[in-house]
Amino acid sequence: MNATSKDFTDETELLDGCVRQDRKAQKVLYEKYAPRMLTLCTRYVGNKERAWDTLHDGFITVFDKIGSYNSTGSFEGWMRRIFVNTALMSLRKADVLKFTEELVVVEREVTSEHTALDNISSKELLRLIATMPAGFRTVFNMYVIEGYSHQEIAKEMDISEGSSRSQLSRARIWLQERLKERY
Repeated sequence: MNATSKDFTDETELLDGCVRQDRKAQKVLYEKYAPRMLTLCTRYVGNKERAWDTLHDGFITVFDKIGSYNSTGSFEGWMRRIFVNTALMSLRKADVLKFTEELVVVEREVTSEHTALDNISSKELLRLIATMPAGFRTVFNMYVIEGYSHQEIAKEMDISEGSSRSQLSRARIWLQERLKERY
């Protein structure tokens, strides 16, 4: 019999099953959240193969720590934090910010009222972000998409706040240049 979400009446029952290490519950949870978490992992690590590895490592952590989820906030939000941290751990191991340097001042303004962003779909934008250099992509994802502060990024990635700001600034410039090329 295939596990389906119909086997569990609500999320609480599903989570309880996972806490009990019920394989059917774990399968349902995996099938429910894997697509969204794979997208998140791909955004951070940049390629599907590493993203799949990160996804599997993240689910191992989720199933190991699911008993510590205390129903404060959304379960998906709790999981996202685990997957972001798993991706960051993978990137730290690869030392993606090894050659990061701080920029004193880097600013560019978009002068036209209409930008290339007006002409690009979210899927195209995510594909473009995935091609960013790893350091740019990591800081961009953490700051712009996940809402981390530069102080939090610096702590998580073991870099200075200035390096975080520099990577974000460079990521934005990189993205603007690619958008101008395409549109």
